[in-house]
Formats: sequence, structure tokens, C-alpha cells
Amino acid sequence: MLRFVLRRLVQVIPTLLLLSLLVFAWLRSLPGGPASAFLGDRATPQRIAELNRILGLDQPVLVQYWRFLVRVASGDFGTSTITGEPVLAEIGRALPATIELSLAALVIAVVLGIPLGYVAAQYRGRPLDVTTVIGTLIGVAVPVFFLGYLLKSVFAVQLGWFPPSGRQAVDVDATNVTGFAVLDGFLTQEWDASLDALSHLVLPAVALATIPLAVIVRITRASVLDVLGSDFVRTANSKGLSPSTVRGRHVLRNALLPVSTTIGLQVGLLLAGAVLTEKVFVWGGIGTLLAGAIEQRDYPRLQALLLLGALVYVLVNLLVDLSYAIIDPRVRLS
Repeated sequence: MLRFVLRRLVQVIPTLLLLSLLVFAWLRSLPGGPASAFLGDRATPQRIAELNRILGLDQPVLVQYWRFLVRVASGDFGTSTITGEPVLAEIGRALPATIELSLAALVIAVVLGIPLGYVAAQYRGRPLDVTTVIGTLIGVAVPVFFLGYLLKSVFAVQLGWFPPSGRQAVDVDATNVTGFAVLDGFLTQEWDASLDALSHLVLPAVALATIPLAVIVRITRASVLDVLGSDFVRTANSKGLSPSTVRGRHVLRNALLPVSTTIGLQVGLLLAGAVLTEKVFVWGGIGTLLAGAIEQRDYPRLQALLLLGALVYVLVNLLVDLSYAIIDPRVRLS
């Protein structure tokens, strides 16, 4: 197991190098540039040339790439061409908001998705199963931003049950410890701040969880149906084992392998969906930071955010591989 983990961690390095090269080359091929984006209406050929010299963008591309790798290796992702702040500091402030939102959405999707998929498979062809399948189709088809505005209009504006935007109310005096608003309230015992942050989290988390929830339900249903038709399940039933033993030890455990893979893949999609969700609910996380970087052609920020997304995706896939050995002892990692 340890050798497998070390080997996969070593494989992360060339993967990130290749991705960094692709991202670097793609960004440099885009029309315009950070100098013209930074100068805006004040851009003249002379000013653009001077700013390119200051930023080192007048150097050969390979030289720029090598300098970028050296800075990244030392923990320096450069300075934003728009705000003038270190990119790593901007990401550090925004990352907790996105992690909090993504984890809440993932919990909703997993906690509801696996039981719904399992129950739908048990009642295949019945009204409950048909309703679940139709609901998952709607969940996949509805765009995140449309659902976000719909939830906001109904539950925030019309009913007033939840706040319409932001992470916390302006008049709430909350102590920032970790950057996770809900957790900080518990750590400092500021229960009003924690409840306020939780109420702000509900609508964006539900909007972001819709597509992963629908996907997990469908994959769980299909996987459980496949396992129910297996010989070892029929053998377990013929031996007179209790239904709970057959369902838990034989059906659900074997059906979770493809589901765990799906959950891992959904983490990457959650980060992508967070861009739209954070825009709708003015969340102020990585999604908002990425949207601003794209609109303003902030190359240093874009490079750092895309590499961060790639790193998260690779690490999540490593955790998925490790979960195989835990879920199914027949899987051996060497």
C-alpha cells in the first residue's frame, strides 16, 4: 500500500509539469495580453512595451516558462497584474470559501444520492423508481446558474427563509480563525455567527449539489441493479442469510466501487460548477477569483488557479484508488 501511494505521488510531478506547460502555452497564445488588460484605455504601444519589460513578458517563451517553474518551486506564483497582490495570498483568502461550499454540496450529493439510488434499484419499475429517474434527468438538465437564480428568487426573495447572497450578514461580528465561516463559529463558540454562515450556505450548496446528486443516484442505481443479478447474491439469499446482511455486506459494498469513482470525478466538476454558483450568490471564493482572472486576462492568477485545480483532481483520484482497497478487500494495491 505504501509503495503504491509513493509511486502515485511521484507520478503527480510529471503530470503537473505537463499541465503547467500546456496552460502556459495556451495562455500565451490568447489574443491581447496582461499589459493591455492592466493598462486598459491608457494602453499605448510604448506603455505596453514598458510593462512587458517590467513583467518579463518580452523574454523568450522558454525563459518565461523556466522562470515560472523556478518561482512555483519556491512557492511564488507571481503577482496579480490587476490587483498587484501576490497570487498565493489571494488564493489563500478565497480557497476556504470554495472548499466550504464544495464540501457542503458533496455531502448533500453523497448522503442523499447513495440511499436514493439504492432504494430506486430495490423498487425497479415502480413509481418510486420512475420518479427518481425523472428527477435525476431534470437535475442533470437544469443549468446551475438557472437553478441558483430560481432558488434565490423563491426561498430568499419571496419566502425570505434564507439570505440571498454572501457568506455572512454584514452586521454579524464573527472572528476569522480558519476562513471557514461555519467552523469558525463553532471554534469560537459564536453560535449566532455559525448559524448565520450556515443559513447563507444552504442555497448555494443545494444549487451546486444538484448535478452531482443526480449523477450519483443514477450510477448507484445502475451499480446496485448489476450486483443484484450476480450469482453470489443469489447464493447468499439461498443460504438463508438475513436481508440486511445481504444488502449491506454483499450488495451495497460491491456496488460502491463505481460509485466511489463517480464521487471522485464529481469533486472536479464541483470546482468547475462553483464558478457559476459563486457568481450567482456572490460567494467570493476560487470561482469568483477565476472568473475575474479570465475576464481581465490575469495570467499569473490563471496559471496558479488552473494548476491548483489539476493538483486537486490528481490527489482526489489517488484517494479514490485507495478507497477501492477499503471498500472491496479483493482489490490489492501493490
